[in-house]
Amino acid sequence: MSSENLTRDEARRRASFLSTDAYEIRLDLTTDERTFRTETALRFDAAEAQETFLDLIAEEVHEIELNGELLPDPASRFDGARVHLPALAEGANTVRVLATGRYMNTGEGLHRFVDPVDDEVYLYTQFEVSDARRMFACFEQPDLKATYQLTVTAPDHWRVISNSPTPEPSAAGEGTATWAFSPTERISTYLVALIAGNYQGGTGEVTARDGRTIPMGVFARASLADHVDAQDVIDVTRAGIEFYEEAFDQDFPFRKYDQVFVPEYNMGAMENPGAITYVESYVFRSDVADAVRERRDLTILHELAHMWFGDLVTMRWWDDLWLNESFAEYASTLASAEVTHWDDAWTTFALSEKSWAYQQDQLPSTHPIVADMVDLEAVETNFDGITYAKGASVLRQLVAYVGREEFFAGVRAYFAKHAWGNTELSDLLTELEATSGRNLARWAQLWLQRSGVNTLAPVIEHDADGAVSRFAIRQTAPAEHPVLRPHRLQVGGFSLQDGKLVRTETLELDVDGELTEVPELAGRRADLWLLNDGDLTYTKVRLDADSLAVAMEHLRDLEDPLARTLLWSAAWDMVRDAELPSRRFQQLVLANLTGESSSSVVRTLLQQLESVAGPYAAAEERAGRTEQAADAVWALAQEAEAGSDTQLQLLESFARLARTTEHRSTLEGLLGGGIALPGREIDTDLRWKLVISLAVLGGIDAAGIDEQLAADDTQSGRKHALTARAALPTEVAKAKAWRRTVEKDTLANESVTAVVQGFRRVTDETLIAPYRPRYFEEISRIWAERSNEIATRLVSGYFPHSYGGQGVLDAADQWLADSEDAPFGLRRIIIEGRDTVARQERVRAADVE
Repeated sequence: MSSENLTRDEARRRASFLSTDAYEIRLDLTTDERTFRTETALRFDAAEAQETFLDLIAEEVHEIELNGELLPDPASRFDGARVHLPALAEGANTVRVLATGRYMNTGEGLHRFVDPVDDEVYLYTQFEVSDARRMFACFEQPDLKATYQLTVTAPDHWRVISNSPTPEPSAAGEGTATWAFSPTERISTYLVALIAGNYQGGTGEVTARDGRTIPMGVFARASLADHVDAQDVIDVTRAGIEFYEEAFDQDFPFRKYDQVFVPEYNMGAMENPGAITYVESYVFRSDVADAVRERRDLTILHELAHMWFGDLVTMRWWDDLWLNESFAEYASTLASAEVTHWDDAWTTFALSEKSWAYQQDQLPSTHPIVADMVDLEAVETNFDGITYAKGASVLRQLVAYVGREEFFAGVRAYFAKHAWGNTELSDLLTELEATSGRNLARWAQLWLQRSGVNTLAPVIEHDADGAVSRFAIRQTAPAEHPVLRPHRLQVGGFSLQDGKLVRTETLELDVDGELTEVPELAGRRADLWLLNDGDLTYTKVRLDADSLAVAMEHLRDLEDPLARTLLWSAAWDMVRDAELPSRRFQQLVLANLTGESSSSVVRTLLQQLESVAGPYAAAEERAGRTEQAADAVWALAQEAEAGSDTQLQLLESFARLARTTEHRSTLEGLLGGGIALPGREIDTDLRWKLVISLAVLGGIDAAGIDEQLAADDTQSGRKHALTARAALPTEVAKAKAWRRTVEKDTLANESVTAVVQGFRRVTDETLIAPYRPRYFEEISRIWAERSNEIATRLVSGYFPHSYGGQGVLDAADQWLADSEDAPFGLRRIIIEGRDTVARQERVRAADVE
């Protein structure tokens, strides 16, 4: 096992006799373009005089000093990931390590980026799960909390941001300065942050509940600063702080709150205390759908919730990673619905987040919400839909199960007892049991420690007059995860009145076991019965035959947006389970899409439309179905309200669906100005989407792409150009894309993804079919040689989904059989990819029956 892969047992052993006090970290960021100087002094106590190790990934270690004595031959004590220490003194210890660190271009550790617009250098850290060791020597585990005092030397025109308030710099030499930060609060290593460069933006403040003034900053690269809507970000944050302080009965824990949009970021955001980092796509230089704006606000609230759940109180080990993320996901959706203008946030959650969870939970690689994180490699593979979306869904079920007031009373007690400490799941359940009076042991075992999603279906009988004579709810479980769970849910009955479907019946109840009789509904009438109305529990839902027929005919006539969304979700699950032909779902979307007002719902439905018209369509119908979808979406775009959100989304979807010569002409007209939609400007990012779609269709060549890049030679423009060039429908373009990413290792993380995305965009799948055997030949080497982030992007991105079929299934099976000893993370990607193709095959078969 690589020494980079810290195990849970090693971490527990180290924590059993060590307690950390304080880090002093000195960084010199003025050395050269590839490396930086890092010096760490750490004070800690040892209960035993044992040998131990520090975690560090660096270019070279120059000095190791333990309790005032320099250790000879420091290089011999450094294996590339660990600094091995001799026996410690019992009691107080101090260790100092001087090393040369290495900048990264993978979004891990201390990432370095040069802006092509002005050649300014920008740095930021991303340490979760275990990359603080790429910047300083540390005990890299969440339960050894400490304070951190950073001293940073950097160019004097930079803005330098960390967890503590930014101090006034002092001159350090010609063109350089030194920032000496005050110590942080007691936090975990993965939460330490450093963001440095010519970041610009706006500032503000918020008054905490205890009367403190919390200064706030919102920043991005100087070349993007004009597009930073700092006040909007601050307003959402202010509303969130007020909501969380009251909900948790705990004042905002930190002294300031900076939010920075950083380049080439691997995820949506990271909850560094007082120094949040966000993906740069949340800086809107062009018009975006409200769905994207809603997602940004939700992300702001998600990271803010972590200031309490994750930062103030932190998991002991990564087994409880889900609780950090699931709680933040649940709390941010609740806050979004109650204190922002996104009051339909639970509707968005039902169709997007839960769809992600259901999809992840039906893969062979699914795992319990409380996953068995035996080592860091296991943690890296489990940032998924189970950790986030299923966990949040189950928390919502828990709130319904124990009651909202009781739930938050337990949360308040939890924070009061464990502030600045580390906890396990049992610590939270103890408080919730005390406030609710419910024994949660069985609930936790069935919901948190077992995998899989249940399906609930109504069993309805009628009397001669059409009234319900019997109503029951049948619960089933997949054979590979045969567990039935308790559900707190609502049953809704909807009736057609004056051309509208309105709720006329409602009942909240507990469902448990295989069959739950519901005698309260005997004698009631409704045209459509919906289980899990209100979306309180986590389950797939089926409709009885009569209700399904009404839903298919009158979906847009249902006025309640959440109920309507649950019907969309039920229909989509039936498609994925090969119970409803995908062509019927395509018809359903095209007939009802314009009845949806939620931008996020429209966004999800268009994505699903592209699936049922493409990979989920029977092979012999796919070209015609895609053409039909494109034609219909373009017609809807022309009829949509001028300049509207829906118009923008329909236009973007048309560009992705475009296949024919006529479609190409339409794209050319939109790009050149010969065709226009009322109220719609073809702005910078929309222009690139049209260019990429034209590249797929052969409607633009490399020279044309270069012309577009010359007009937008920015980081975003360069990534779009990489995608467009890789999307060109030629063997030369595909070979170059493969060579630049698989055979060479020069591109940064986001650029790798840009090329992969273009490579996959084809109308003729035979163009990239020859890469299938090459893919399975190369992936083991890729996994061994690249960082986790880059390897994951390549292996998952190039998996041959789009030109799937039995050949891909056979190739995946052969690789899995031949590679039983391959790392778990790599095998998981192949297993999931294989399952995706197998599901496509089942759905396609159902489409022609």
